[in-house]
Amino acid sequence: MEDKTLYVSDLDGTLLRSNETTSDYTNEVINKMTEQGIMFSYATARSMVSAPKVTKGLDAKIPLIVYNGAFIIDNQTGEMILENFFEEGIDGVLQDLVDNGVYPIVYTFINGIEQFLYIPGKSSKEMLEFITTRKNDRRKHPVKNKEELQEGKSFYITCIDLPEKLFPLYRKYKDKYHCIYQKDIYSGAQWLEIMPHASTKANAARELKTLLGCNRVVVFGDGMNDIEMFQMADECYAVANAVPELKEIATDVIGGNNSDGVAAWLEKNVLLKSNPGKP
Repeated sequence: MEDKTLYVSDLDGTLLRSNETTSDYTNEVINKMTEQGIMFSYATARSMVSAPKVTKGLDAKIPLIVYNGAFIIDNQTGEMILENFFEEGIDGVLQDLVDNGVYPIVYTFINGIEQFLYIPGKSSKEMLEFITTRKNDRRKHPVKNKEELQEGKSFYITCIDLPEKLFPLYRKYKDKYHCIYQKDIYSGAQWLEIMPHASTKANAARELKTLLGCNRVVVFGDGMNDIEMFQMADECYAVANAVPELKEIATDVIGGNNSDGVAAWLEKNVLLKSNPGKP
């Protein structure tokens, strides 16, 4: 069987530099791979709106994994290939969050339009600081109360608050839902993300592997939300700035995100091997 490998990289802290951009060098390496038909994609916690903005120099034509695996989208048409929504209502979870003084952002589709809902007067300082970074985001939809947070088809809940408020909720829901509890690499704020159980980068990478007819997956990452993807991959590489838990299970540790570690590895181990003799 012909070896056909899918390469999947996390974005923030991995492929992106700390200024939330891909370098000219990274763009050049990945675009050369794409030109040669080598399968490269990314798997990110970012949305279908914010991910393309920070990767505008890349010409990745194959489907992309967004919202930590909630969706796979066609990068050229915008078509949704894989969807994961909460099958049950989220009223119970929202009530529990509110009872514990946590007011989340709820990502949802209302009449087919993606929006994120939040209660401005109740949101934590850290939450409001995050929302200000989405100044011109058309998805932003402030609401008045918990009941309005339940509108539409929900697929992602984000809580940004104090660790002592979020960690007990993480322990309570981590077996029922796919939960990620980690600090934001830019602000240092504590996040708790709650998603449908099937919404993982690992599940999405498996789906993409099958869709593209690949027989191997090689992945790159830096954070706790990359652990499951590392566990399912044939090879997995942690950047130098990755969390210790990821480095422990990695095939190897490569250069950091600010020194284009992923691109350097891809150039040496993929591009040069596919074009022997070329400088």
